[in-house]
Formats: sequence, C-alpha cells, structure tokens
Amino acid sequence: MAEGPIQLESFDATVLDSEVGMRLDAFLAARFPEFSRNRVKDLILSDAVSIDGATVDVPRYRVRLGESITLAAPEPVEAEPEPQAIPLDILYEDDHLIVINKPAGMVVHPAPGNPDGTLVNALIHHCGDSLRGIGGVKRPGIVHRLDKDTSGVMVAAKTETAHNGLAAQFADHGRTGPLERGYTAFVWGLPNPLIGTVETLIGRDPHNRLKQAVLDRDGREAITHYRVDDRFAADRWAVSQLSCRLETGRTHQIRVHLAHIGHPLLGDEVYGSGFATKINTLPPPAQTALRTLRRQALHAALLGFAHPATGEEMRFEAPLPADLDALRTALSAQSR
Repeated sequence: MAEGPIQLESFDATVLDSEVGMRLDAFLAARFPEFSRNRVKDLILSDAVSIDGATVDVPRYRVRLGESITLAAPEPVEAEPEPQAIPLDILYEDDHLIVINKPAGMVVHPAPGNPDGTLVNALIHHCGDSLRGIGGVKRPGIVHRLDKDTSGVMVAAKTETAHNGLAAQFADHGRTGPLERGYTAFVWGLPNPLIGTVETLIGRDPHNRLKQAVLDRDGREAITHYRVDDRFAADRWAVSQLSCRLETGRTHQIRVHLAHIGHPLLGDEVYGSGFATKINTLPPPAQTALRTLRRQALHAALLGFAHPATGEEMRFEAPLPADLDALRTALSAQSR
C-alpha cells in the first residue's frame, strides 16, 4: 500500500528589532520552544525553513529585521528503528529521562553498517510510545552519544521538554550549569604535566575523511582537561590512568587530544596506530588483557546534570567494566 503524504505543520515568525543578528537556528528555537535547537538545525538542513518564500539551509544564517520566516515541521512519526529486546543496564529512570550504563560494542543510534542492535532500538522497546517523536525520527531521545567502543554513562530523554532541557545543557558544556562529563582513560606513557588542559581546533582530517584531527584553522574549539590518577611502569614500558573532563563535545575529542599530546589511548587503532608495536613491551599478562580488550581504553565514568523537569542536580557514576578492570589489574601486578 502506498504511503500517504507527509503532514506538515507550519510555524511562522517575523524578525523583530531585538532579534536582528541572531543565528537562524537560535531564533527558531527561541520562538518555538517545543523544538530543541538540535531539532531545529536538522529541520533547517532538510530544507524545512524558508525566508520570505526562499528556502534557507544554513543554520548559522543571521536573521534580518522584518524577514518572514516559516518552519514547516513534519508531525511526529513513529521512529523508523524497530524495537528490540536488548538488555539495558539502567542506573536511573523516571517519567522524563533514563540513565544507562552503555556497554562497549553498542552503537548509540542506527547508521549505515549498523541498522539495528543499537541503544535506540533497545530504548524504543523499553520505553514504548513515550519515545515517539522525541528529538527526531532517527535518534529518538538521544541528546549526546558515545563511540561504539566507549563504555559508560549516558542519558536519554523520554519527553520533548526533557530533550530540550538536556540538549541545552549539553550545548552549554557545563560552562554556566552543572553538566559534568568525566572519563577514565588508559594511555601510553606519562603525560607532563600531570594535570593539564589540551585546547585546540578539531575538524575533519583533510587526509582521511573518516578521522578527526587537530587543525591550524577552520576547526571547532575543543577543550579537554586531564589529570594523571595512576601510573604503571617497568623498565621498558609505561602506562598512565587519566581522568578526563570535557569542556566541549567534539567527535572523538578525547582520543584526538590524547594522541595529539603524544599519549594515545591503549587499544586505539585509529588514533594510536603508531603505538601498535608497544604492546610487545608489556609483560605477558598485560599483553593478553590488552589484546582481549579489542577497543580503545576509554570509559565514560561520570555524568552530572540538572534534571530538566525538577532542576535537581543529579550525578551518576559507572565503575570500570570488566575488560578495563582486567587491564588495570594486569598492569598493576607487573608495575614497579
């Protein structure tokens, strides 16, 4: 049976004096708070916004006085991904949001090459109808993500209001609010200084479009704070355990930054390929633990935020998963 036409709802606004110069996505998100800024950006990029009758697909466009702006948003539809009964390690849940401890190996949302078996599939099964239309069709409820092979704490929204509130906190990166993201990382060598900040521009690697890279210009600001928590070393090898805190949220940010300062993550085949042979310097038990890991040694250990409905400050921690705990134990046993 042929599908019927997509139903669109039109939202119209005229730019006032106080709004002149605002980014288009910010203007629409402020005028129509039922949509998050991320949702507005997606709609702009999908040609759903026109100015004085002409389609505009540039979220950063600066609005001008008197312009008539129309947002044609599709009505919420059932998420395309199918529900799947995938077990979830739930740290907290209420009517507004759900906090989970994501295992390594799980993709957050469907994408080419990973059409199912994702966190989204699991959330749709667990939350049911409450997740429909929240934050977009492809990524219902998702306000941030972790790489497939990074484990740890994530939060997902169960209502549009919760999605908007959480998305705003992640966009602010904790600069003016309680959002906090903490990671545990195992890296080659001993960073100097022991406590430091890496601040660069990050963007698509011009030589490999599948990677991110530190750029001299045309990248986006990226700030990572780190602290050495423990050190494991012997005659021929050294590994450090770090705590990392993000002040921005760029793709692969921690992985790129730690490689940039010469201390890539253990097991990172993308950004630490030049250190691959260092595994041979480790004692046999640690070699076995690292080869068994089969992923970058990175774990999202901490997530803090303000509850989008109550304003209560919430903080969640996830202990090291078994594979990273085994790596740490093997390194510690052979260190001196």
